[in-house]
Amino acid sequence: MSSDQKLSLDADYARAIAPYASYVPPVPTDAESLRKQNDFMINTVMSLFPCPARSRVAETELSYKSADGTELKLHRFDPPASSSTPAPAGRPCVLYLHGGGFVSGSVTSFRKDIIRYAAETRLTFYAPAYRLSPEAPFPKPLEDAYAALEFLRDNAQEQNIDPKRIGVMGISAGGGLAAGLALEARDKKFVPAIKKLVLIYPMLDDRTRIGEDHPLNEYLTWTNKKNEIGWQAYLGGAGARTVSSPDASVYAAPARAEDLSGLPPTYLDVGGLDLFKDEVNAFGAKLLAGKVDVEFHLYPGVPHAWEWLSHECPVTQKAVNNRIFALRSL
Repeated sequence: MSSDQKLSLDADYARAIAPYASYVPPVPTDAESLRKQNDFMINTVMSLFPCPARSRVAETELSYKSADGTELKLHRFDPPASSSTPAPAGRPCVLYLHGGGFVSGSVTSFRKDIIRYAAETRLTFYAPAYRLSPEAPFPKPLEDAYAALEFLRDNAQEQNIDPKRIGVMGISAGGGLAAGLALEARDKKFVPAIKKLVLIYPMLDDRTRIGEDHPLNEYLTWTNKKNEIGWQAYLGGAGARTVSSPDASVYAAPARAEDLSGLPPTYLDVGGLDLFKDEVNAFGAKLLAGKVDVEFHLYPGVPHAWEWLSHECPVTQKAVNNRIFALRSL
């Protein structure tokens, strides 16, 4: 994108966020302040998020162990259909990795989002409470995700799921974890292979940054500064890095991977006013070069995580419906 390109908000989205337009969050200075800000924003917008299916989706709490022996919670969300007579070979399911810039967020704060997709797809969702950075930098969050995938495979019969039909869905930083998980599963020859990858405006590249005079800055909800802090925390712990690391693992920053062949069929979407737009587009191109089936949606006029304050907007409804359709292909 050239620096003089004209940008503007989607008209319906602009009307939806008008009541909140005067709020300007403080600039975070470190992982702790970013976590507080993110959690406040996530919890606030989720409190406004309609969730009519909440009473129809049953949530149970399981436990599993990560690679280092840490015991973690794994939340299971069952839509009404999964409580009926089970299919002989089990049901497809989705491993859901929440967002939060690697430093914040939780299954609890993203519960309404999970419930929505579980209800609309009639699939069972599993959401691990993976550890956050900088307290648990890479590779621990990825190890937590990988261990959750192993748990689903190893306990497929007990959970009444089909291990050949496990999809992985990630939101923002969770999308980066999902992509890293898919790469690691490919390289470790995980069997059965992940069936589908659904990446929602994923956080893939620690090198992403735009200039101070770039017109996109006016619209960013996830800024250069937030991105830098999130990646610093994930790649090296508190204050360990001030710039992107030249030797960052492709499992941490999947955009660094040159060969994406052998990854599962992948769904990608991102807003046209998102800091991640170019890295997501480039990742999709690499997937295509690797002969991976790709479905890619770019939604003009909306920033990162736009849908949380624009539930009734056509662009939000279109995106949510496309994600549901992609998940139903499991």
